[in-house]
Amino acid sequence: MATIKMTAEVFKEKVFDYTTEKEWKFKGERPAIIDFYADWCGPCQMVAPVLEELSDEYKDKVDIYKVDTEVEEELSAVFGIRSIPSLLFIPMDETPKMQAGALQKQAFVNVIEKELLK
Repeated sequence: MATIKMTAEVFKEKVFDYTTEKEWKFKGERPAIIDFYADWCGPCQMVAPVLEELSDEYKDKVDIYKVDTEVEEELSAVFGIRSIPSLLFIPMDETPKMQAGALQKQAFVNVIEKELLK
């Protein structure tokens, strides 16, 4: 399973419809990670293969999405993305957490195991 490109429409359908809801209510079937990136971003390019590996390793446990901030400006604005990569970690029943900056694979594994799959 590869990471999934996400548009604002897909986000509203599968994650959270920020146009109709005021309180966070996650629509997903399993925890998720959303990578806000740009093609020209060096650190984003370093994170991309790690997320591809994790999407295989955690297939059917965690959904991993990618949002191109150059294309999905509305979605980037909704989350106030100011630096990339920015990663949104979404547990099933808790408030999502945003992390700015590139992470090493072990840091992703720690967040997945301790925060998303607990």
